[in-house]
Amino acid sequence: MSTALIGNIQKYSIHDGPGIRTTVFFKGCPLLCAWCHNPEDQVFTPEIVWHEDKCIGCGSCVAACPVQAIAATPQGMVIDREKCTHCHSCSNACPTVAMERIGKEMSTEELMAEISKDAAFYEQSHGGVTLSGGEPLSQAEAALDLLRACKEKGYHTTVDTCGFVPQNVFEQVLPYTDLFLYDIKHLDDAVHQQYMRTPNAPILENLRWLSSHGANIWIRIPLIPTVNDSDEHISRIGDLMLQLGLKEVFLLPYHKMAASKYHRLHLPYTLSHLEDPSDELVKEKAEILAHKGLNVHIGG
Repeated sequence: MSTALIGNIQKYSIHDGPGIRTTVFFKGCPLLCAWCHNPEDQVFTPEIVWHEDKCIGCGSCVAACPVQAIAATPQGMVIDREKCTHCHSCSNACPTVAMERIGKEMSTEELMAEISKDAAFYEQSHGGVTLSGGEPLSQAEAALDLLRACKEKGYHTTVDTCGFVPQNVFEQVLPYTDLFLYDIKHLDDAVHQQYMRTPNAPILENLRWLSSHGANIWIRIPLIPTVNDSDEHISRIGDLMLQLGLKEVFLLPYHKMAASKYHRLHLPYTLSHLEDPSDELVKEKAEILAHKGLNVHIGG
């Protein structure tokens, strides 16, 4: 069986598909969305993050680092990511888990052993397993192996995808996927490249292919003020869904809760100037889609 680089496994999830689910976060994503809620899962390598609130300043991490990539400063521990070799000596030495390793290689067998602990919840709630990330289909072989193993156990399977993967990957996973949570972030290519760093043509082409081959698809729209929340743009997404015969759409309002993650990863958070959309504004956008006959959900 193959192995995957996993960022996290979240138990008792209720926002990643129907019922109670176990969500497996694959590390690495081809998109670099400016508002990403999981920036720790963007790169395809393990990382070390420093948690200021857990640090007691003992210096164990500094002493343990074989390449002197960690320095104690008045602002706290600073990691030189150019020097860091991801050996994880610092996280192993840290007595308070202030230095945390993100990214662990896990085999399909190891993942299934963890997933199967929650089988009773799947049966009682009509839930199952969701592959998320990052972009799970960027690790295509491992994702396919895990989906197959889940279906052999009779678990409902969901893939949360940005859609930016080769079409043949969707061809491979479709027989083992009960539901796709498919993100539409922007329909204009120039804006998509500005905020996601990738063109949107492959995403839209894959969406059309999946819908034409009978896939069960729920569209998810991150609602980002001034970026993709105009009435005209929301209406265009609704029209596209009608063309493709899709009915379920989820609006995911922007929030800043992930800003602290960017700080820990020494990444700039470029949208800190945006305000969270009001409940009234979100409802207005939902009504645009509802008037087209779509089933609109807010959050989740």
